[in-house]
Amino acid sequence: MANHPQALKRHRQSLKRRARNRHYRSIMRGAVKRVRAAIDEGAEQSVLDGLFRTAERTLHRVAQKGVISSNTASRKIGRLASAVDKATKS
Repeated sequence: MANHPQALKRHRQSLKRRARNRHYRSIMRGAVKRVRAAIDEGAEQSVLDGLFRTAERTLHRVAQKGVISSNTASRKIGRLASAVDKATKS
């Protein structure tokens, strides 16, 4: 454990950041999971579009906050978009 005041403060800050990042990452994973579940159960296109838009917004927001990189967000959005497109065409 740190002993110097600056190191103690850094530790407190890292705990706060970790909690914040875990919260946003959980929200992100839940949004993606809802889209995947809707695809698996064969939901209508309008439902899928709404869930996808929500997940896309969430991924962009999480990337903007620095929890994940923008490339990771783009990759996840692209894969979700192709999965939704494939599900609506079949």
